[in-house]
Amino acid sequence: MGFLTGLTFFSSISFLFFGIACFIIPEMKAEYIRYGLAKFRKIVGVLQLLGSGGLVFGYYYNSMVHALAAGGLSILMILGFIVRLRIRDNFFKSAPSLFYAVINALIFLLAIRAI
Repeated sequence: MGFLTGLTFFSSISFLFFGIACFIIPEMKAEYIRYGLAKFRKIVGVLQLLGSGGLVFGYYYNSMVHALAAGGLSILMILGFIVRLRIRDNFFKSAPSLFYAVINALIFLLAIRAI
């Protein structure tokens, strides 16, 4: 398995679970309330599911879709990181969003090279 393939499927599987969790996990609902973003929970879940699907579809069929999905997820995670900083979460609570932002930015750059 290549580097881009591994990153793509790691991120896609992660966001599939994150997206589903936004709809069915009570703790996720509580987290969005804590963030002050309860009204955006479902749209974030949909965006995560679309990004997950876009990564896989784009990987196999369309490099532009692959790049756009990764870029969108990266932006979403940068915004998530900013939210975590604004509510004063510690580094360990904030780091995963930054980690996924970097992974998806890297996927974006690698996918752009393939276009």
